[in-house]
Amino acid sequence: MVFGTPLSGFERRFATPGCIAGIDEAGRGPLAGPVVAAAVVLCKPSPDGLGDSKKLTARRRAVLEQDIRQSCAFGIGVVDADTIDRINIFAATMLAMAQAMERLCAVIGCDPAEALIDGNLTPAGRTESWRWPARAIVGGDGSEPAIGAASILAKEYRDRLMCEAALAHPHYGWERNKGYGTKEHSEALRIHGPSPLHRRSFAPVAQLEMPLQEA
Repeated sequence: MVFGTPLSGFERRFATPGCIAGIDEAGRGPLAGPVVAAAVVLCKPSPDGLGDSKKLTARRRAVLEQDIRQSCAFGIGVVDADTIDRINIFAATMLAMAQAMERLCAVIGCDPAEALIDGNLTPAGRTESWRWPARAIVGGDGSEPAIGAASILAKEYRDRLMCEAALAHPHYGWERNKGYGTKEHSEALRIHGPSPLHRRSFAPVAQLEMPLQEA
């Protein structure tokens, strides 16, 4: 599943074959829900105050997300919990990044010259659909504005998905914990068991489904 916004003619002038994309993900650690990645090409003028989404207030993230959506080119990739269980969370994260880049390229009509990715690994050689030059940057969400923008988009998009999922599965407090293994979430898991959106390959969920050993 991929998403993006077409560029206006003005913005397209700044998305050329030599442009640089920033990529980041949200949701590697939670016990439930998808992993989401965003790929962003900054257009001029780019929003002020871009940075690591985890260090921004919720209000500031929401404002920046709208600024990014209105003035930048982006693509979003989403990989669901079933796929995470099937291929593992690392492979699912790499796949989400490739999806996000595919959508970004469709939006801007060309391949960026390079993808800058937060962390110490890239999808190059790790997911079949990845075809772009890539460079990993540890702490890139705080040092590279395009990665910071991707961080904000990915987190805000995933947070909305989890708030929507909370309406169908109200026991787990996802509107508050976004699927992470908080005390509230863990206690609800113990009482109600896993939902269809839980990652059954993650130990806290898998342990609940293990048959009791006979004495």
